[in-house]
Amino acid sequence: MTIKPDLGITVPDELGRVHFVGIGGSGMSGIARLFLGAGHTVTGSDVRDSANIAALRDAGASVHIGHDAANLGDADTVVVTGALWQDNPEYQLALERGLPVLHRSQALAWLVSKQRLISVAGAHGKTTSTGMIVTGLLGLGQDPSFVNGGVIDTLGVSSARGEGELFVVEADESDGSFLLYDTSVALITNVDPDHLDHYGSLEAFEDAFVRFAAEANEFVVISSDDAGARHVGARLDGAQTITFGEAEDADVRVFDVVTDGPVAFSLEWQGIPYSARLRIPGRHNAINAAGAFAVLAGLGFDPEAALAAISTFGGTERRFQLHGTVGGVSVYDDYAHHPTEVAAALSAARTVVGDGRIIAVHQPHLYSRTRLFAQEFADVLETYADETVVLDVYGAREDPEPGVTGALVSERFSNPEHVAFVSDWQDAADYTASIARDGDFVITLGCGDVYRIVPQLLGSLQKADG
Repeated sequence: MTIKPDLGITVPDELGRVHFVGIGGSGMSGIARLFLGAGHTVTGSDVRDSANIAALRDAGASVHIGHDAANLGDADTVVVTGALWQDNPEYQLALERGLPVLHRSQALAWLVSKQRLISVAGAHGKTTSTGMIVTGLLGLGQDPSFVNGGVIDTLGVSSARGEGELFVVEADESDGSFLLYDTSVALITNVDPDHLDHYGSLEAFEDAFVRFAAEANEFVVISSDDAGARHVGARLDGAQTITFGEAEDADVRVFDVVTDGPVAFSLEWQGIPYSARLRIPGRHNAINAAGAFAVLAGLGFDPEAALAAISTFGGTERRFQLHGTVGGVSVYDDYAHHPTEVAAALSAARTVVGDGRIIAVHQPHLYSRTRLFAQEFADVLETYADETVVLDVYGAREDPEPGVTGALVSERFSNPEHVAFVSDWQDAADYTASIARDGDFVITLGCGDVYRIVPQLLGSLQKADG
């Protein structure tokens, strides 16, 4: 069983020395960096070393590799994620000592409690949208604090402490923790069904978004195109809202989208049209940019300057990220782990691959999600990729379910000639290299550890290339 944090506990006024269990993750490392910036003594542990951990050590954190009760030291407060197992020795010792054990979102909510908060939520698009808002604010001469779920390419970090009044956060809806924040401006990218393992029903999932939006004390920016978002928006009696998307009645209406390379588009706001070309591909990123624009325009920034600043956004780590090219075959990695996200990532790839093919290397995430969405994943992969290699399930916080493997996805392809379920990673890398040819894109997909297969893919391609 994984840890189920008590999101209702009273957080102490002072946290003292803070110990992060699982400090190397993108979200945890970003929050830890903010605590360091606020003058706290920060310690932590993780199962393996990483660039995030190296950066934290450089910033003054003491980080141990491997989980051990001794790592807790003389910590006053312990911060955890929902991905930890209950038998974690550091977590258990913290309980024995009676220390405050906070979910990472509780720690972040404590840290941002006195600032003007922009919270970005949605089943997908959060990390990119958050990065766009931060990039836009910086381009407009602001100095926001922020914490994002991925490293912002042009900044090289996922979080930073600024001197301005605005604080931008990627708010996690997966376990309801996005409801902890005292949000001023809420951006809802979509309310696509996900995390039903936590919420139990679509109704409960949508109810959480209604509460999140209703508690924003300035205004709400919400998609006009997503069905779930429309349901939520219809229930926001009295809330000031700005809608965005391609719908004719959107307050920020996107039109004339051109996807043959880095996406270009126009949008209309208050009767005035504006145009932009981003540095990244994909129709979905034109929509993400419109949401970020709506936030900045709603805050009162000059619309033309805001859109120009957003357009300098260069992407985030693990979002269509190129890792290398061997023998004319380019290897990308993407965080996509929901059918809608996979469709968006592969559609973006299609706009820039030219005459090459797309080979998807898909790692299903969570046993429950794989069981619930196996057919949807198969349909999307078969539609948008030319060839697919399916790995086994990355269980994360869940215990294995009998009969739930990556084969649930591969077996649902209508044409089995274009898919292979390969559970061994080296075999999967070798197979991918055997079918790849000059001009192809290989794209790893998933929010687990599938990015770790990239060196094997590049190595197999080098061997195949001779």
